[in-house]
Amino acid sequence: MDYTYDREERVEMLILIVEDEAAIARFLERGLNAHGHRVVCAYDGEEGTRLAVDEPVELVLLDISLPRLDGRDVLRRIRLRRSDLPVLMLTARDDTRNKVDALDAGADDYLTKPFVFEELLARVRALTRRSGQAESAQIQTDGLTIDLLSRHAWRGDQRIELSSREFALLEYLMRHSGQVLSRQQILSAIWDYDFEPVSNVVDVYVRHLRNKVDPPDGPSLIQTVRGAGYRFNPTPTS
Repeated sequence: MDYTYDREERVEMLILIVEDEAAIARFLERGLNAHGHRVVCAYDGEEGTRLAVDEPVELVLLDISLPRLDGRDVLRRIRLRRSDLPVLMLTARDDTRNKVDALDAGADDYLTKPFVFEELLARVRALTRRSGQAESAQIQTDGLTIDLLSRHAWRGDQRIELSSREFALLEYLMRHSGQVLSRQQILSAIWDYDFEPVSNVVDVYVRHLRNKVDPPDGPSLIQTVRGAGYRFNPTPTS
């Protein structure tokens, strides 16, 4: 791994590293400390789950292969208690199936080992940028409401549990209601960096959102525009 540190950014966060390889955890801790962050480490899945739930951590770097409790199981337990906590999955498995599995399990992003430390920092910034924006408005349409300050969503009176990335995607779609947005536009706006041309990360997250926000007895709010992308298209109100 290439651990080169740029000391320009100094936005302090409490970051949890869940990584069973002590050398990697130390490298990550040293690099994050150099950028002004505070770090707490766990070396197995059960301790990582406890710290994520009980401590005021603001972001989790989570390895997939862990002793005592697999990283995907850790992630599922985190989502039950802290659905909006940003989680960046670290994996040595560089195949599409494992990446999609990580996203399906609730990860906001993933990074394949070995990686350049600056890329990890860029992804950390992308995951936390929107949560630090001080907005105090709501967007409402067709019974669906999102609150930009609390980062919560509702359908009617029922709260919808969304990860930070799912919320960011829903916000982007709702802000551009009626517009056709290409996959690359969505990637650039929500992930802030380029994926492989064949990446299906947008499709995975759109599927997640449809399952969570679509009305039970109506058409999907997120339409697929063949060959072009997606469009948020709420049904007209009477």
